[in-house]
Amino acid sequence: MARNADETRRKILEAATEEFAEYGIAGARVDRITKNAGVNNALLYRYFGSKVDLFDIVYSRLVTEIVDAVPIDAADLPGYVGRLYDYYEARPQVVRLSAWRQLERPEHALPQVVHEAQKDKVEQVAKAQRDGTVSAALPAQELCDLMILLSLSNTPLIPVVGSDIDRERRRATVVATAEAVLGT
Repeated sequence: MARNADETRRKILEAATEEFAEYGIAGARVDRITKNAGVNNALLYRYFGSKVDLFDIVYSRLVTEIVDAVPIDAADLPGYVGRLYDYYEARPQVVRLSAWRQLERPEHALPQVVHEAQKDKVEQVAKAQRDGTVSAALPAQELCDLMILLSLSNTPLIPVVGSDIDRERRRATVVATAEAVLGT
């Protein structure tokens, strides 16, 4: 029974990730999530409570996945930015989910896992600054935020109609910008 319940949860989370990435919280429909998961609505509510609770769980899982898949390397922040860029490039739904969260839930506290991940990153950068391996020109918190924002630059803000994005050049530019900020 537990195995079946775990499989049901996994299917719901998978379908919810795609639904929220595509439509946001307000536009996401429980009916579409459960249809795509192959379960009924009652199971979604039983396992996850509400649509908003489900979104928070999906978002927390993605943050945990990012932290595990792309650990920070305070000694090589430009490399970290490049690896994050690659991760987001391969998983555009992560970027969209983050954008939806900022647009639709800015007044709600971030999940605890997000605070813990950010705190760890800031502590590692602050230690590298104290050790002299990373410039202390910017406070550690702002430096971490800036590096993460740079990694999200995989899509032009104003795309030129009819032109392709040179992903390799864009990635190289993002990494070079991180190096310039750090003075390396």
